Amino acid sequence: MGATARGVSWLSRTTAVSRGALSRRDSAVVFSLVTLVYLLGFLLAIGDLNVRPEAGLSMLVVDDPLSRMFEPGPGPFAYEGIATIDLIVARYLFSPVNLAIGLGLSLLVGLNLALSYLAVTQPKSCGIGAGTGVLASVPALVSGTACCAPVIFLVLGIQASAALLSVFVWLLPIGVLLLLGSLAYVATKVDPTALGASSTVD
Repeated sequence: MGATARGVSWLSRTTAVSRGALSRRDSAVVFSLVTLVYLLGFLLAIGDLNVRPEAGLSMLVVDDPLSRMFEPGPGPFAYEGIATIDLIVARYLFSPVNLAIGLGLSLLVGLNLALSYLAVTQPKSCGIGAGTGVLASVPALVSGTACCAPVIFLVLGIQASAALLSVFVWLLPIGVLLLLGSLAYVATKVDPTALGASSTVD
């Protein structure tokens, strides 16, 4: 089987297993909870979400939101917000692009953990640990601190070189690749027939 055929086979199996996982109540709950928690963690890491007990309830929108939303933010793969929303105990800087990136990552993490849960709980599963998806999600989450990296190094008394700071730029793409690879790997450890799913993989 050639590389292209294997890639199509993995994609087919991963899609089938993912659909089957989301059709089950237990793995769907895992997916939903992990997706929500990771998204909140991502927004906190990039500074779009902050805890403010005195926030109250209010919303402020910038004058030209369509052009502002694509302006680069303070860190790599970060974009400016178009509205500030106070939610009683938290302040959310709404950036559609940042939210889309965070949601995409969160969905990948949620699927990874949902499939990891199934692989561990299925009687015939083997060779996988429950932390596989978690480890793959770490680089993407840490990338949210890239905008704060100079401050962190300053506080620690370390003079960071340009090469060291450039590492943060690659954390998000690396995290996405790890999540996709982890998802394809974990899907091979789940029996699609047990989920009512079909796959072209033997």
